[in-house]
Amino acid sequence: MNAISPIAGAFPQPAPVPLIPENAPFTAEQRAWLNGFLAGLYGRAALPGTAAAPASEPEEEFPWHDPALGLDERLAMAAGKPLSRRYMAAMAQLDCGQCGYVCKTYAEAIATGAEGSLSLCVPGGKATQKALKALQAEAPAAAHPAPAAKPAGPALVPVRLLAADRLSGEGSTKDVRNLVLDLEGTGLRYEPGDSLGLLAPNNPALVEACLSALGATGEEPVPCPDGIARPVQEAFLAHLAIARPLDRTLDLLAGAARDPKEAAMLRRLVDGEDNARPEDADLLDLLEHFPSARPSLADLAASLPGLKPRLYSIASSPLAMPGKVELCVSVVQAERRGRVRQGVASCHLGFRGLEAPMPAYMQVSHFRLPDDPNIPIIMCGPGTGIAPFRAFLQHRAAQGIMGRTWLFFGDQTSSADYLFRPEIEGWLADGTLERLSLAWSRDPGTAKVYVQDRMKEQAADLWRWFQDGARFYICGDASRMAKDVDATLREIAIREGRMDADAARDWIVALARQNRYQRDVY
Repeated sequence: MNAISPIAGAFPQPAPVPLIPENAPFTAEQRAWLNGFLAGLYGRAALPGTAAAPASEPEEEFPWHDPALGLDERLAMAAGKPLSRRYMAAMAQLDCGQCGYVCKTYAEAIATGAEGSLSLCVPGGKATQKALKALQAEAPAAAHPAPAAKPAGPALVPVRLLAADRLSGEGSTKDVRNLVLDLEGTGLRYEPGDSLGLLAPNNPALVEACLSALGATGEEPVPCPDGIARPVQEAFLAHLAIARPLDRTLDLLAGAARDPKEAAMLRRLVDGEDNARPEDADLLDLLEHFPSARPSLADLAASLPGLKPRLYSIASSPLAMPGKVELCVSVVQAERRGRVRQGVASCHLGFRGLEAPMPAYMQVSHFRLPDDPNIPIIMCGPGTGIAPFRAFLQHRAAQGIMGRTWLFFGDQTSSADYLFRPEIEGWLADGTLERLSLAWSRDPGTAKVYVQDRMKEQAADLWRWFQDGARFYICGDASRMAKDVDATLREIAIREGRMDADAARDWIVALARQNRYQRDVY
């Protein structure tokens, strides 16, 4: 998923700091080192071309809101804070939206009792779930409020998918699609950097298999998250997340299991003491793995989470695509335990999305082009992480803005995975894109090269762009690529800026505070 991680908004605006003037008796290298030292000392990137931030009201700081930090380190930072903030420190810090919240609001919902499940953080997985359980167990009884009403979600309007054309070339191991959706008459508006939320239904074949395993006709009424009772087939198809059962579903199955061994195994899974649960198990996996566990349909439905919209980074500009919006989506399929597992939203969009409109909403983002087109921008987006940068470049091309743009893009092979190649090379030729650095990890006969390798090769030029006030944007996988890129930026600061590790870290944090380091990671 291309989900937004508003890191910049988690920090207060810093105070201005002194800079080494251009006419000072130092070489450019010495001046860069001194400015880097001041950046670490004052907690902001003191680079030429950086304007002082305006005075603002103090904001609460969330120093643990950084996916590059380890769980233990985040929890230590939040020690002594209110329970909701300690819950927040246990999240994966990606603000990916898969839980139906962002990290802060999910933590607050648990603390207020509005959310009872501790296993919604998908990227945090079992580690986050265990940490949340431990924090909840340590909290005094007074800290466990009665369940509160959940806040209403975004208003959804139907949108129609017009096309789902394949971008991946012949021989690619991936199936990446360029999706075009019609916004005419929806009232939805967007800017480059925003995301589109789409509520896709479950795979009808998976629904039928679950109903068969349960011995249900599909007509039995069950409760849905909105309080309305619907036939179980309709509920499983469009209202309940059968691809991702919760811990409370395991608890229910454990209580219903007639086989003592299955009951014991399920109980260990509930307590997080066993790895017997199939990896990435959906409801069908659990029903097949524990055939004696058959609670009532109504109770089973009540234990499942509601189906939530999936956020996708927008890959188009409204200036270039009036009345439409485009996405860049990888169709996820993998064979596990003898059957093909499909991504709920991506496979619906790739295979069935043209059949009927889908509920959608627009997610406004902090991920924005600078207001001043003269500010240099560096974009790092491997794979489908290219989406927002295609929107950025398309937007600038429509405005006739040339240069001061640098794109790092990569994937597996240059022949089959060079997404949007004609457009990118056209923008490079006409000057919309000033620099292009490509990295291919599976090209035949060549060594594996990733975007962070290209960054290291061109570290001196990157550092000069940062000294000119450049903004750095990154979009893509948070668990690996984004961490590697973050580590590479620190290496560049140490090497080119002559900083130590602590100063380099402060420099990165300072860039984020100034909105000069923005992440759209998932």
